[in-house]
Amino acid sequence: MPLDFTAIDFETANSSPASACSVGLVRVRDGRVVATAGWLIRPPVGHDEFQEWNVRIHGIRAQDVVSAASWIDQFAALCDFVGSDVLVAHNAGFDLNVLRRASEATGLDCPPYRSLCSLQVARKVYDLESYRLPKAAEAAGFTGFSHHDALADALACAHIVMDAAQRLAVPDVFALAEALSLRVTTPRVADPRPDQALVATDLAVA
Repeated sequence: MPLDFTAIDFETANSSPASACSVGLVRVRDGRVVATAGWLIRPPVGHDEFQEWNVRIHGIRAQDVVSAASWIDQFAALCDFVGSDVLVAHNAGFDLNVLRRASEATGLDCPPYRSLCSLQVARKVYDLESYRLPKAAEAAGFTGFSHHDALADALACAHIVMDAAQRLAVPDVFALAEALSLRVTTPRVADPRPDQALVATDLAVA
Protein backbone atom coordinates (compact mmCIF):
# COMPACT_ATOMS: atom_id res chain seq x y z
CA MET A 1 0.00 0.00 0.00
CA PRO A 2 1.24 3.54 -0.71
CA LEU A 3 1.59 6.26 1.91
CA ASP A 4 -1.95 7.61 1.63
CA PHE A 5 -3.81 9.51 4.38
CA THR A 6 -5.58 12.74 5.23
CA ALA A 7 -4.20 15.09 7.87
CA ILE A 8 -6.80 17.06 9.81
CA ASP A 9 -6.80 19.87 12.36
CA PHE A 10 -9.65 21.65 14.15
CA GLU A 11 -9.80 24.88 16.09
CA THR A 12 -12.60 25.27 18.64
CA ALA A 13 -14.53 28.27 19.90
CA ASN A 14 -14.48 27.17 23.54
CA SER A 15 -13.73 24.22 25.80
CA SER A 16 -16.53 22.14 24.30
CA PRO A 17 -15.19 19.63 21.77
CA ALA A 18 -18.37 20.23 19.75
CA SER A 19 -17.45 23.89 19.18
CA ALA A 20 -15.50 23.45 15.92
CA CYS A 21 -14.91 26.85 14.31
CA SER A 22 -12.25 25.98 11.72
CA VAL A 23 -10.89 22.92 9.95
CA GLY A 24 -7.83 22.20 7.83
CA LEU A 25 -7.50 19.14 5.60
CA VAL A 26 -4.48 17.81 3.69
CA ARG A 27 -4.65 14.83 1.34
CA VAL A 28 -1.47 12.80 0.91
CA ARG A 29 -1.05 10.27 -1.87
CA ASP A 30 2.03 8.11 -2.29
CA GLY A 31 3.92 10.28 0.21
CA ARG A 32 3.11 13.62 -1.45
CA VAL A 33 0.62 16.38 -0.65
CA VAL A 34 -1.85 16.45 -3.54
CA ALA A 35 -4.75 18.52 -2.18
CA THR A 36 -5.56 20.90 0.64
CA ALA A 37 -8.74 22.52 1.94
CA GLY A 38 -9.72 24.64 4.91
CA TRP A 39 -12.61 26.78 5.98
CA LEU A 40 -14.30 28.50 8.90
CA ILE A 41 -17.23 26.79 10.61
CA ARG A 42 -20.18 28.26 12.47
CA PRO A 43 -20.21 26.10 15.63
CA PRO A 44 -23.36 24.18 16.57
CA VAL A 45 -25.98 26.06 18.57
CA GLY A 46 -25.28 25.69 22.26
CA HIS A 47 -21.56 25.34 21.58
CA ASP A 48 -21.08 28.64 19.76
CA GLU A 49 -19.75 30.94 22.48
CA PHE A 50 -16.26 32.20 21.67
CA GLN A 51 -14.22 32.21 24.85
CA GLU A 52 -11.36 34.67 25.28
CA TRP A 53 -8.77 31.94 25.83
CA ASN A 54 -9.57 30.23 22.54
CA VAL A 55 -9.73 33.47 20.59
CA ARG A 56 -6.33 34.41 21.98
CA ILE A 57 -4.93 31.13 20.66
CA HIS A 58 -6.30 31.06 17.12
CA GLY A 59 -7.58 34.58 16.51
CA ILE A 60 -11.00 33.52 15.25
CA ARG A 61 -13.87 35.58 16.66
CA ALA A 62 -17.63 35.16 16.66
CA GLN A 63 -18.05 37.81 13.95
CA ASP A 64 -15.65 35.92 11.70
CA VAL A 65 -17.98 32.93 11.39
CA VAL A 66 -21.34 34.70 11.08
CA SER A 67 -21.53 33.92 7.36
CA ALA A 68 -19.59 30.65 7.55
CA ALA A 69 -21.21 27.32 6.81
CA SER A 70 -22.64 25.53 9.83
CA TRP A 71 -21.39 22.09 10.89
CA ILE A 72 -24.42 20.51 9.23
CA ASP A 73 -23.83 22.42 5.99
CA GLN A 74 -20.12 21.66 5.73
CA PHE A 75 -19.99 18.11 7.09
CA ALA A 76 -20.60 16.41 3.73
CA ALA A 77 -17.72 18.35 2.17
CA LEU A 78 -15.41 17.29 5.00
CA CYS A 79 -16.40 13.64 4.66
CA ASP A 80 -16.04 13.78 0.86
CA PHE A 81 -12.51 15.15 1.20
CA VAL A 82 -11.48 12.46 3.68
CA GLY A 83 -13.15 9.55 1.94
CA SER A 84 -11.98 6.29 3.52
CA ASP A 85 -8.54 7.61 4.51
CA VAL A 86 -6.80 7.15 7.82
CA LEU A 87 -6.89 10.50 9.58
CA VAL A 88 -3.62 11.94 10.93
CA ALA A 89 -3.61 14.65 13.59
CA HIS A 90 -1.30 15.98 16.30
CA ASN A 91 -2.95 14.70 19.47
CA ALA A 92 -5.43 12.82 17.31
CA GLY A 93 -7.76 12.08 20.22
CA PHE A 94 -8.69 15.76 20.36
CA ASP A 95 -9.52 16.14 16.67
CA LEU A 96 -11.41 12.85 16.42
CA ASN A 97 -13.40 13.88 19.48
CA VAL A 98 -14.30 17.18 17.79
CA LEU A 99 -15.59 15.21 14.81
CA ARG A 100 -17.70 12.96 17.00
CA ARG A 101 -19.03 15.60 19.39
CA ALA A 102 -19.91 18.22 16.76
CA SER A 103 -21.72 15.49 14.82
CA GLU A 104 -23.60 14.35 17.92
CA ALA A 105 -24.58 17.94 18.71
CA THR A 106 -26.14 18.31 15.26
CA GLY A 107 -27.71 14.86 14.97
CA LEU A 108 -25.31 13.61 12.30
CA ASP A 109 -23.71 10.20 12.06
CA CYS A 110 -19.93 10.53 12.08
CA PRO A 111 -18.11 7.86 10.07
CA PRO A 112 -15.93 5.65 12.29
CA TYR A 113 -12.64 6.97 10.97
CA ARG A 114 -9.32 5.24 11.58
CA SER A 115 -6.57 7.52 12.88
CA LEU A 116 -2.88 7.83 13.63
CA CYS A 117 -1.45 10.41 16.03
CA SER A 118 1.48 12.45 14.67
CA LEU A 119 2.37 13.46 18.25
CA GLN A 120 2.97 9.82 19.12
CA VAL A 121 4.92 9.36 15.89
CA ALA A 122 7.12 12.37 16.68
CA ARG A 123 7.87 11.09 20.17
CA LYS A 124 9.11 7.83 18.69
CA VAL A 125 11.10 9.28 15.79
CA TYR A 126 12.67 12.49 17.11
CA ASP A 127 14.70 13.36 20.19
CA LEU A 128 13.28 16.73 21.21
CA GLU A 129 12.82 18.79 24.37
CA SER A 130 9.25 19.53 23.29
CA TYR A 131 6.96 17.64 20.93
CA ARG A 132 4.56 20.53 20.39
CA LEU A 133 3.57 20.78 16.75
CA PRO A 134 5.97 23.60 15.75
CA LYS A 135 8.97 21.75 17.23
CA ALA A 136 8.02 18.38 15.78
CA ALA A 137 7.30 19.91 12.38
CA GLU A 138 10.67 21.67 12.45
CA ALA A 139 12.36 18.30 13.03
CA ALA A 140 10.51 17.06 9.95
CA GLY A 141 11.82 20.00 7.92
CA PHE A 142 8.54 21.94 7.85
CA THR A 143 9.08 25.43 9.27
CA GLY A 144 7.70 28.95 9.21
CA PHE A 145 4.01 28.08 9.41
CA SER A 146 1.32 29.90 11.36
CA HIS A 147 0.56 27.67 14.36
CA HIS A 148 -3.16 27.38 15.17
CA ASP A 149 -4.12 28.12 11.61
CA ALA A 150 -6.01 24.88 10.96
CA LEU A 151 -4.73 24.29 7.43
CA ALA A 152 -1.13 25.14 8.36
CA ASP A 153 -1.30 22.78 11.32
CA ALA A 154 -2.72 19.98 9.15
CA LEU A 155 0.16 20.48 6.71
CA ALA A 156 2.62 20.27 9.61
CA CYS A 157 1.05 16.98 10.76
CA ALA A 158 1.27 15.60 7.24
CA HIS A 159 4.96 16.47 6.98
CA ILE A 160 5.75 14.75 10.29
CA VAL A 161 4.21 11.49 9.10
CA MET A 162 5.76 11.75 5.63
CA ASP A 163 9.19 12.42 7.12
CA ALA A 164 8.86 9.58 9.63
CA ALA A 165 7.84 7.13 6.90
CA GLN A 166 10.81 8.18 4.79
CA ARG A 167 13.25 7.84 7.69
CA LEU A 168 11.99 4.36 8.52
CA ALA A 169 11.63 3.37 4.85
CA VAL A 170 8.09 2.09 5.36
CA PRO A 171 5.44 2.08 2.62
CA ASP A 172 2.26 3.17 4.44
CA VAL A 173 0.76 4.39 7.71
CA PHE A 174 0.08 0.87 8.94
CA ALA A 175 3.70 -0.19 8.46
CA LEU A 176 4.78 3.07 10.13
CA ALA A 177 2.60 2.36 13.17
CA GLU A 178 3.90 -1.20 13.36
CA ALA A 179 7.53 -0.10 13.10
CA LEU A 180 7.03 2.35 15.97
CA SER A 181 4.92 0.01 18.13
CA LEU A 182 1.99 2.41 17.86
CA ARG A 183 -1.70 1.92 17.23
CA VAL A 184 -4.00 2.89 14.44
CA THR A 185 -7.44 3.55 15.88
CA THR A 186 -9.66 1.23 13.90
CA PRO A 187 -13.46 0.93 14.03
CA ARG A 188 -15.02 -2.44 14.66
CA VAL A 189 -18.55 -3.68 15.15
CA ALA A 190 -18.99 -4.53 18.82
CA ASP A 191 -22.18 -6.53 18.25
CA PRO A 192 -23.73 -7.76 14.97
CA ARG A 193 -27.25 -6.80 16.05
CA PRO A 194 -28.70 -4.11 13.72
CA ASP A 195 -29.45 -1.77 16.61
CA GLN A 196 -25.85 -1.84 17.80
CA ALA A 197 -23.79 1.17 16.70
CA LEU A 198 -20.25 0.97 15.42
CA VAL A 199 -17.74 1.43 18.20
CA ALA A 200 -14.23 2.86 17.68
CA THR A 201 -11.47 1.17 19.62
CA ASP A 202 -7.72 1.24 19.61
CA LEU A 203 -6.44 -1.93 17.97
CA ALA A 204 -2.77 -2.78 17.96
CA VAL A 205 -1.33 -3.00 14.48
CA ALA A 206 -0.09 -6.57 14.15
